[in-house]
Amino acid sequence: MDILELRRYCLSLPLAEECTPFDETTLVFKIGGKMFCYTDMVEFRWIAVKCDPDRAVLLRERYPELVTPAFHSNKRHWNGIRTDGDLPDAFIREQLRHSYLLVAAGITPKALRQEIRNQIEKSRAPRRVTRLSPLSRISPASAAASSDASGNTRPATSSGKSCRAMR
Repeated sequence: MDILELRRYCLSLPLAEECTPFDETTLVFKIGGKMFCYTDMVEFRWIAVKCDPDRAVLLRERYPELVTPAFHSNKRHWNGIRTDGDLPDAFIREQLRHSYLLVAAGITPKALRQEIRNQIEKSRAPRRVTRLSPLSRISPASAAASSDASGNTRPATSSGKSCRAMR
């Protein structure tokens, strides 16, 4: 997966936004004003995604060289995923989708959370995050069979400290 594919996928998720709030090279994707992914645009070798703590541990044990605690983040809730390794793009998209849905489920106020849920339902994206029980459900082979969100394209990355929706 390259930076353009990452951007295209993240922005295809309903109500997703992009911004560069930290510096001009750190690209952040948000839903409802909350981050679900960030990466370096210049040296695109990893992405950081929010993750259920139990799932985070399973992924790190299964892929110790490719999935690690995310740099500059709460190590319990954020995973760093190598984009230049052997993980299939479908596996990376599944982690992005999990992060997006996990963050969307915690959005406040309730009215905004409901608006996001309505948009997710309209787009036919998965609505809820479920806990994974068997480790085999998070293998790259099963992720490769996952469906992808729509491939809508968007204008160039926004700049500055604030995020803006690209729809």
